[in-house]
Amino acid sequence: MIVIATDFGIDGPYLGQMIAAIYAQNNQIPVVTLFSDLPTYDIKASAYLLEPHINFFQQGTVFLCVVDPGVGGSRLPIVVKADGRWFVGPDNGLFAMIARRAKLVSYWVISWLPDQLSASFHGRDLFAPIAAELALSGVNDKHMHAVEQVTSDPSWPEDLSEVVYADRYGNAITGIRALTLDNSDRLIVNGTEISSARTFSEVAVGELFWYENSNGLAEIAVNKGSAVAALEIELGAPVVRVLGT
Repeated sequence: MIVIATDFGIDGPYLGQMIAAIYAQNNQIPVVTLFSDLPTYDIKASAYLLEPHINFFQQGTVFLCVVDPGVGGSRLPIVVKADGRWFVGPDNGLFAMIARRAKLVSYWVISWLPDQLSASFHGRDLFAPIAAELALSGVNDKHMHAVEQVTSDPSWPEDLSEVVYADRYGNAITGIRALTLDNSDRLIVNGTEISSARTFSEVAVGELFWYENSNGLAEIAVNKGSAVAALEIELGAPVVRVLGT
């Protein structure tokens, strides 16, 4: 299986062309789109958002991940194997949290180049064929070489205290793992202090709360409403933790 995560969006040709490049190798490979709307150009936020979502996929899954504002520049094309799952994409920090939180990590730099390589669309021309090859037959030493470490290893915090994603309901997902919080802790966003609840049915309609979402991140929500609208939240909004008593 190949799982796609990108900031391309669903409009325009980009996602479709990348999937077509996979099927050009073998049209029997299952392809799942996990995210087509990762935070645009935002490598750091995407890194914190990606890691909690990978554990629901079995070992051997290949993740094709592209948030690549530096495409065509000096950043390297890489493959990462973390706890049995494969990740193909740019060496720009996108896989930093996946690698940091994994128990077993290996790295390769992609050396293969296709006959035609667009300077601005490595997702289609370079990463998609390599992802298909990994899904079909594993590592091809003629197309990549092992390295001990990749160049992009940013000194980011363990958890990111900001809003990294907003879903279609207006829920604001933070880069904070809920396991680092206590149920008595409050979160402050845009000057509003927010208490926790276990789930939507435990608060009144229209009430604001934070909870541990299904992927283990602290998420700010309104029961049958939009936290994003209520608090005028934008991506990157700081989230302050207030310790419970």
